[in-house]
Amino acid sequence: MNFDTSCAPDEMERRPCNRDAVPIKVNRVFDSCSDRECIANVPVILDCGELPCNVQLVKSKCVRVADVCMRIEPVPFNRGFYNIDLTFTFRVELLAYTHACEKPQLLEGTVYASKSSILYGSESNTQTFYSNGSKLGKTDACCEVVNLPSANVQVVPPLALETKIGTVCRQCEPCQNTDNFPPTMRTVIMTLGLFSVIELTRPVTIMVPTYDYTIPSKECNVDTETPCAVLDRMRFPTEEFSPVMLSENRNPGSPSPDYKPDCKCHANFNFNSGSDSDCHLEKEQDCNHHAKC
Repeated sequence: MNFDTSCAPDEMERRPCNRDAVPIKVNRVFDSCSDRECIANVPVILDCGELPCNVQLVKSKCVRVADVCMRIEPVPFNRGFYNIDLTFTFRVELLAYTHACEKPQLLEGTVYASKSSILYGSESNTQTFYSNGSKLGKTDACCEVVNLPSANVQVVPPLALETKIGTVCRQCEPCQNTDNFPPTMRTVIMTLGLFSVIELTRPVTIMVPTYDYTIPSKECNVDTETPCAVLDRMRFPTEEFSPVMLSENRNPGSPSPDYKPDCKCHANFNFNSGSDSDCHLEKEQDCNHHAKC
């Protein structure tokens, strides 16, 4: 397969035109979804067992996603659709206070949360074997090929929206005598906010245009200057010593306070893109907007 080798003049200066196409193996995303989920009132399984009775206040120090267990199953009567069941494992670090102004005690625990989603992942009745021993697809008891898509989930660090002390039912061992223990126990109850993206992918072979091989143009220079010379080239951080007032905060993309529009038309104005009157009109609008001239 050959692609069109005609390129614009500016593209010819930056890179050569594509001349051929090659097949590559990639994981194509057949379906995906994003979710903003509030996981409310989930108990924390503390490593120490029960929350000490003298703890009066708890605060969240750190929450991270330790693991995600995923299971994919075909949706009955909907060919090509799959149910992705996810179980999140969160590791949390808590600061436990016996009094408000005393040094806190560090506690650690685990939180579990589950969710599910239905996505389209297409169908495939092939098996793929690789030289490294891995393979895709398998046969079931009826000698039918089962080739499920691959699921992946992307998450950002979760948000600890609420942390409080509560009680949950005590979990005892099967052979443990429960007569000596109360039915409930003190623990930490949390509400977490989680942003996630779920994707279903399959390996496919596609054709892509190719260009010449290239090497990086940036040289790996080693800085041989002394530390003091490097410091002398740094700009003095004046803004760090001058706190910004609330009224001085600007929205991203807004012009700098020192910005002054150009209210004059110069001789190098591009007359191919408009007339001189258009230039004055544009300059006048810019000046009226910023009121700098």
